Amino acid sequence: MIRVLMIVTFLVLVSCNQVQEPISISKYGIEVTLFQLEDKQLGYTVKKDGEAIVDTSLLGIVVNDKKLGTNSKIIPLKNNKVVSMYSLNGIKSKAEYNAEQYVYELEEANGFKWQLHFQISDEGVAYRYKVPGQGTQKITGELTSFQLPAKTKVWYFERDSDWKLKSHAGEWRSADISKMSTVSKMGPVQGLTLTCELPKGGYMLLAEAALYNYSGLRLEAIGNNSFQANFTEGNVGFEVEGDVLSPWRCILLADDLNDLVNNTMVPSLNPAPDEKIFNDMSWIKPGKSVWHWWSGKYVDFEEEKDMIDDAVTLNFEYSMVDDGWEAWENKWVKITKLANYAKTKGKEIFVWKHSNEINFPENDYAIMGNFLDSVMQAGAVGVKVDFMNGQTKSIIDFDEALLRKAAERQLMVNFHGCQQSSGEYRTYPNEVTREGIRGLEVNHMKEGPLPASHNAALPFTRYVTGHGDYTPIGFTEPGETTWAHQLGTLVAFYSPFNCIAENTQFLLNTESIQPALDFIKEVPSVWDETYVLPQSKIGELAAIARRKNDDWYIGVLSSGEQKELIIDCDFLKDGDYTVHIFPDDTEAEPINLEGLNKEANLRQWNTAVPFKASTQTAISTSKIKLKLAANGGAALRFAKK
Repeated sequence: MIRVLMIVTFLVLVSCNQVQEPISISKYGIEVTLFQLEDKQLGYTVKKDGEAIVDTSLLGIVVNDKKLGTNSKIIPLKNNKVVSMYSLNGIKSKAEYNAEQYVYELEEANGFKWQLHFQISDEGVAYRYKVPGQGTQKITGELTSFQLPAKTKVWYFERDSDWKLKSHAGEWRSADISKMSTVSKMGPVQGLTLTCELPKGGYMLLAEAALYNYSGLRLEAIGNNSFQANFTEGNVGFEVEGDVLSPWRCILLADDLNDLVNNTMVPSLNPAPDEKIFNDMSWIKPGKSVWHWWSGKYVDFEEEKDMIDDAVTLNFEYSMVDDGWEAWENKWVKITKLANYAKTKGKEIFVWKHSNEINFPENDYAIMGNFLDSVMQAGAVGVKVDFMNGQTKSIIDFDEALLRKAAERQLMVNFHGCQQSSGEYRTYPNEVTREGIRGLEVNHMKEGPLPASHNAALPFTRYVTGHGDYTPIGFTEPGETTWAHQLGTLVAFYSPFNCIAENTQFLLNTESIQPALDFIKEVPSVWDETYVLPQSKIGELAAIARRKNDDWYIGVLSSGEQKELIIDCDFLKDGDYTVHIFPDDTEAEPINLEGLNKEANLRQWNTAVPFKASTQTAISTSKIKLKLAANGGAALRFAKK
């Protein structure tokens, strides 16, 4: 059992090989303690409001076959305030971050010195390693670990294949911390993030921030309620030129789900955008997009023109031209014509690309640059790059090169087949969405459809660290969910580039959809403010209110049995609002889904509960009662009068 060596007198041993008293730092009700264990290993604990939330855990990194942190003298160097405020395309328009940073020098027994950086903010704790060096340095692991309190409930994503850790597109489930080493058929390694419900109340989320020039962190459950740092490369390791600067290892802390959803520590730990590249960001424009894939269209040039026409009717800003356009004869001529056609309609296009065709690091990714030049010259405004399928150091290098080179050409980026966000969109705001999520496309696949519980967990798990390309609205193949649940995902989930799945013609021409068509047209893709209704519970009920300008929207996603929800409108500002309400119509005949989508694999879910529409007036003291069907939901819009 790991034990902290208590020092009564300061004992000088030999050179730097000495045991020293623990060092504690405290801010915002959070206390971090650094110390040497009995075997001289570097350790730490974290307490919040006096309660241990990370028990004795390890720190250290293995560089050039040397385990740094196994016999290190801790020398405080400096501490300073970190303050930042910046624009954000996502859950709110402005993010504010206030933290205290502490820098420690670690001196090994042989005299080698490296650094440990800690930041404490009102949003949590983060730390990283800095190891000086010249030439090529090889990293074969970290000693980093997190020992959580007993009876912690851990939310993790699961998939019964090796795609789980390639694309991070797993179903969100939960288990007691004691079960995490055996809960998955795929083994004890989990991808980030992990959301934890603490036994004495409150929430913790384990993540990383500023993943650049490094391999992506995974966590291996090793027993004793602990997770250990794990990397795809394993013992082979990965190489870094010059100094090693790890990403931040983050422990996000929140008293309630509203604080968790509004936590922006992960993007705040990323560097600010390069002003030389992003001095003008007017070309980064959030919006909604039409998409052919769900409707069974297969990237025919004329059909893509029809999609642009539908984008006009739906008041969407973009059309996503997916896989298949490069098979067109004279592809660059045709994609240029398509982009020009879109521009005449006031719309823009994104184009899809397989990462394998541009992932060649030679000459600073010259092949990638040539492709992006062609995209820019053709008149497209963004690229959807797919199938990176991992988070090795080489893939992370590719991702950053793509973001940088796209930004230099004023192109936006949609990542698919990738890991979850570590806040890169702060440094590269041209990243307007990324997958790394088990989205609606799974409903088309054999392993689908998505359970309602997955959707009701997403705002408090995957979406905490960044946007997700879930591709919402699947009326024609909703699985076990209802049509109102599908509408609710437009608000409960967020993506600056919000690619809508459903067949555009179905949306425009189906009578039962028409009452909600204006809602679908008008709902924003980025927000000024977000508020989580207090009835929310991970995996059971996500009730998310978001504001854009003076109007508020609410998305409700329910899992399990039928229930009643009373919405207290105290989040509204002063004044009257017209409320458009789209809840489950539990009294109506279910919608027959057979034949609505030729691509659908309905299985046993061949009917769906429809929504109904009503309008009323509300003020801040109003209460709105909703009846939610099993696995149901609701969508509401509060328009300021």
